[in-house]
Amino acid sequence: MHPMLQRLDDLAAHLATRDDTIAVLGLGSAGAQRGRLDDHSDLDFFVVVEEGAVSRYTTRTDWLTVPCPVVWSFAHERHGRKALYADGVFVEYAVFTVPELRRVPFRGARVVWRRADAPPGLTESDAPVPRPPFDTVEFHLNEALANLYVGLHRELRGEHLSAARFIQGHAVDRVVALLRLGEGEPPYRDVFDASRRVERTYSPQVLPLERMVPGYRGNAVAARAVLDWLSARYPIPAPIGAAIEDLLSS
Repeated sequence: MHPMLQRLDDLAAHLATRDDTIAVLGLGSAGAQRGRLDDHSDLDFFVVVEEGAVSRYTTRTDWLTVPCPVVWSFAHERHGRKALYADGVFVEYAVFTVPELRRVPFRGARVVWRRADAPPGLTESDAPVPRPPFDTVEFHLNEALANLYVGLHRELRGEHLSAARFIQGHAVDRVVALLRLGEGEPPYRDVFDASRRVERTYSPQVLPLERMVPGYRGNAVAARAVLDWLSARYPIPAPIGAAIEDLLSS
């Protein structure tokens, strides 16, 4: 068994001895998609507890240290912490009651342990996964063009970091969305982060990320690469295309 999964099993075995815990759910590569797991994975999980017990598991880490010493941890949100074990296992976890869990958007959970009287359906969320307003070619194409236009103006203003986020971040996300629509759902797609595993899904010939994401001072080069990629595949509306070309020649 992979050490990550063994760590989660050990934690679950300990939590099963406590009266105020209901279930432990593995997420991500520790969840239903364990084929993603490798030596660079972190360990994501939920702990489901009784009413009134959330703060005990988010503010205290005595239970977390049972299988191995924790050398660093911090609360990254009200319901959870991130932590590093002495052996290098990095964990991110959140603690919820059953009603709270129903309101959290997540997918691909796996029951590691559940109490005999735990309610059914703990691996399914009632909350919708965040989606763009329109998941269409028209939307992603025009949003990418808008990102290039805004980003190039910020680049010319000297706001290189903001420009990079628009051009090398937001616009490239729209390119990935267009690939998904054109080529079908990639394996192990992360619905919360479009950038995950794109290098394994698309070759550099299909998705030239080195040209699209060259770095802090490469915004104009990146914008040109994204615009050329879009132009080779879709009709670019003349007004916005001309406006972007003018900015690239400035």
